[in-house]
Amino acid sequence: MSQPKLAVLGLDCADPALVFETFRSQLPVLDSLLSSGMWGRLRSCDPPITCPAWMVMTTGASPGELGIYGFRNRTDHTYSGLGLATSQWVKKDTVWDVLSRAKRDCITYAVPLTYPPRRLHGCQIGCFLTPGPESNYTYPLELKEELVKACGDYVPDVRDFRTTDKVGLYKRVLEMTASHASQVKWLLTHKPWDFFMMVEMGPDRMHHGFWKYFDKRHPRYEFHPDLQDCMAGYYRHLDASLGKIIESIPDDTWIMVVSDHGIKSMAGGIAFNEWLIKEGYLTLKSRPDKLTPIGKCAIDWSRTRAWGDGGYYGRLFLNIKGREPQGTLKPEEVEPFKAELTAKLQAFCDEQGRPLGTRVLRPEQIYEKVEGIAPDLIVYFGNLDWRSIGSVGPKPQIYTFENDSGPDDANHAMEGIFILSTKARMRAQAEGPGRQDGLQLRDVARTMLHLQGVAAPPAMGGKVMPAVLQDWPQPKSNDNH
Repeated sequence: MSQPKLAVLGLDCADPALVFETFRSQLPVLDSLLSSGMWGRLRSCDPPITCPAWMVMTTGASPGELGIYGFRNRTDHTYSGLGLATSQWVKKDTVWDVLSRAKRDCITYAVPLTYPPRRLHGCQIGCFLTPGPESNYTYPLELKEELVKACGDYVPDVRDFRTTDKVGLYKRVLEMTASHASQVKWLLTHKPWDFFMMVEMGPDRMHHGFWKYFDKRHPRYEFHPDLQDCMAGYYRHLDASLGKIIESIPDDTWIMVVSDHGIKSMAGGIAFNEWLIKEGYLTLKSRPDKLTPIGKCAIDWSRTRAWGDGGYYGRLFLNIKGREPQGTLKPEEVEPFKAELTAKLQAFCDEQGRPLGTRVLRPEQIYEKVEGIAPDLIVYFGNLDWRSIGSVGPKPQIYTFENDSGPDDANHAMEGIFILSTKARMRAQAEGPGRQDGLQLRDVARTMLHLQGVAAPPAMGGKVMPAVLQDWPQPKSNDNH
């Protein structure tokens, strides 16, 4: 008897409150998967960022072990050595690497950090970081021509998603999700596969672009007659797209629906470097005449002990003697200085003087191993209710309600979604094990391999989710499509 197939439907940023509660009654496909399977909130990694979270999910390794802490990472200890993470940065075995060695046919579609595509036993279509349709985004290379001929150009991501033209953006997100579903259906019906995994970026783009029109508790909630139903409308569209994909898979297939993290309202931004300047930790030679990324500012490194980077979370770097070119902190001063910074950041208040509840993490304490060049401190302003603004402007301003990289209404939350069922169980309206607590992102990789009947490498982190090992009816294998 052959092992049942596994189809993993990744929904970037899909939030448990929306899928399990708010919109569930409007989502017949996801509701059927929930009713017939096991499901729960999936605790993400630290930091809960698209890159590295999808690779944590598919390798079982922590961001520290991967040496990937965000989209951009320091590549050396100079002040300008930043690199954009790509598939070449991933040195750990992914699930499809393990399955490929076992001669299982694999298809991956748009999984973050799979551009440029790499060799596997099957097909790979690069992720949202693909520069454009002119790129070589498929493995094997000739697959690109086949895919385009059958389904049209690949749309790696939404064009201009940080825009004020929200009506146009909504239309483009819907079109992208429909295009992806069409290409996935073609792949599932025209290419052999035992393991399939896709990631749809649409939910993430919707949340960041439209949250203030959806969440009436948002501090900048705005009524817009054309956008009031857009979040529910998108989720209905997404659910229908998943239904079309599921039509193309065999009845006995395991279906797993996952997200890398969730979403929450963003109260505002903390200008990290402005705060460091105010505290006397960072000194500029001169202020820029317009809002400028810290990497392009004139910094007096001889009088600087720390600087920060922007993003959904804050990354703080220390200027250490013998490590950075113009280091000022003596090695013996590092630990007391980290403690000083941590205490001040944890006591940080909002513009009204209310404590933010900021969390400060040390990579060497939260990761078993720290590869690459990690931030010296990881900072969740307001426990991710606020984002970190890395830019510096002509006038000091620590609190801001404008994002320095374009309109954005939301920040990442620590919990995503996990659902596991089968198409046969959906058809039979079988009752599943239901809600499971304590699900962890790092456990997904071993769980995927277990469902494929392939042993995980001993070095792979995580464990098989306990509920998957329970005696709930397994699908009977057959080869129908």
